[in-house]
Amino acid sequence: MSSKFIVALISVVFPAMPAFAQQRLPPHATLIPAAEISLPGPADSNSPFVWSLDGSQVQVFTSIDGQVQQASGPTAFTVGTPTAVAWVLPPPGGSWMESVVRDQDVLYGYYHSEVTSPDCDNNGRVRPRIGAARSTDEGRTWEDLGVILESSELSLCDTPNQYDDGGVGDFSVILDADRTYLYVLYSSYGPSLASQGVSIARMAWADRDEPEGALAVWQSGLWLPASASTDSDGATAWTYPAGTPIYPARRSWHSADGIADAFWGPSIHWNTYLRQYVMLLNHTSTVAFNQEGIYVGFSARLDDPGSWTAPQKVLSGGGWYPEVLGLDPASGTDKEAGQEARFYMTGHSSALIRFERLPLTSPLRKKSQGRSGPGAQ
Repeated sequence: MSSKFIVALISVVFPAMPAFAQQRLPPHATLIPAAEISLPGPADSNSPFVWSLDGSQVQVFTSIDGQVQQASGPTAFTVGTPTAVAWVLPPPGGSWMESVVRDQDVLYGYYHSEVTSPDCDNNGRVRPRIGAARSTDEGRTWEDLGVILESSELSLCDTPNQYDDGGVGDFSVILDADRTYLYVLYSSYGPSLASQGVSIARMAWADRDEPEGALAVWQSGLWLPASASTDSDGATAWTYPAGTPIYPARRSWHSADGIADAFWGPSIHWNTYLRQYVMLLNHTSTVAFNQEGIYVGFSARLDDPGSWTAPQKVLSGGGWYPEVLGLDPASGTDKEAGQEARFYMTGHSSALIRFERLPLTSPLRKKSQGRSGPGAQ
């Protein structure tokens, strides 16, 4: 009997186990109480950190009431008194600097701004949008590069929502590992339930100095570009597609009964221990943004938005704008952290967040052992 025949016979009688026989469960995150600390300035948005090129100084940007402040020091926990940043020409609607990316000696900032909707007549609500800025003096002065993402949907002028009648904002950005694309994870407050939740867009990093119209929005599995038109003054206007949410709302931000069920305000970082991206999320239960809890999701790939895991609850209630601060000297920021990191909400931290890899599981073995847990017969 030839050796080839024996190998073929063995492969028929004992077929190889399928590739999916073992799977790793999503990571897990827990909070560990720690001494309370706060950022150097008050914050009502995400607060980015960025290190100097030589790793000797870290800067933190905090924003409140549409004003940005900057503080710096040798560590993230020993920074000086914050001072207001300057703008060459400030963006309309104020600015909340939610993310900052270093590119050699240039800083690129990404801000949330809030303008009155042109569709509504002074209804006491705002229509947020996302813009970009550039600094060549380590963040002390910023040049506005324009709006890079806004909603294409009309505002809902008679909304019961306490703050927003539409728009997009409350976001976080991260640059991919090979610095090809900048990814923007953002909250959508448009009138359509299908568009509400946390969505994602991306821009070629090569377009960072001329970012208007450069973002492509993820919709139904495709990255769809903005479309250009010319307004009455001859200026180019950009219309962005509505995104397909990674984490969709289940009840509208504009529900007449005041009850909402929606994720918003993501913050994202690369976790060096998990070798995955981690997204922290707010979850609201009302149109007044009452906090139901803080959640976390995981993904190994930015370019596959469908790969994000189902959100896991980390904390009931809590404050807004959950984010991490990595603890590694000269590299830990809100965009990079390890197994343990500081956990902040609205600029205050009284806990560490610890990430754990869960063991491999075998669906075939679990099936042979029978069912367990709720509903088992």
